[in-house]
Amino acid sequence: MSLVLDPAAQDLLFREARTANTFTDEPVTEEQVQAIHDLVKYGPTAFNQSPLRIVLVRSAEARERLIPHMAEGNRAKTASAPLVAILAADNEFHEDLPKLFPHFPQAKDVFFAERPVREQAAALNAALQAAYFIVGVRAAGLAAGPMTGFDFAGVQKEFLDDDHTPLMIVNIGKPGEDASYQRSPRPAYDEVVTTV
Repeated sequence: MSLVLDPAAQDLLFREARTANTFTDEPVTEEQVQAIHDLVKYGPTAFNQSPLRIVLVRSAEARERLIPHMAEGNRAKTASAPLVAILAADNEFHEDLPKLFPHFPQAKDVFFAERPVREQAAALNAALQAAYFIVGVRAAGLAAGPMTGFDFAGVQKEFLDDDHTPLMIVNIGKPGEDASYQRSPRPAYDEVVTTV
């Protein structure tokens, strides 16, 4: 076997895991979200910058503020998901670099003094962390429904500030009835990998 990870864990995280469009009403606890974070925070980012920020939409009032910003096809599932997370990139992540990258604290000013550079780095590295987050949700035995079909400017204005750029919104919970579409094809190895 080429992979060290147990086949059941491989299935849980990848082969059998599916994007969910419906959920049961079983709640997602704060303890589950903390456990997910405590696992996925170890995923690598450049300079350990860790720019992902997560806004958990739990209250009915906050959900009512979010729904109008969702694309029409994403509103019902977002309204009914046990938990919704707004994933965003912190464009001022460099302020934490002296703590997060202590063996080269000057990285804050040497590499990230200019806002456009920070925005590009934050977008890429927070997107990496968003992928880790989705795998972490699966590791908790939950399903994730990541979406980019929403009004980015509206969500930013309603829930974030000018220093945080929304990346995606993720519905989280136990999958409900007819939660997923039939699995779509994936490209074969030789369609993706070349050797030089």
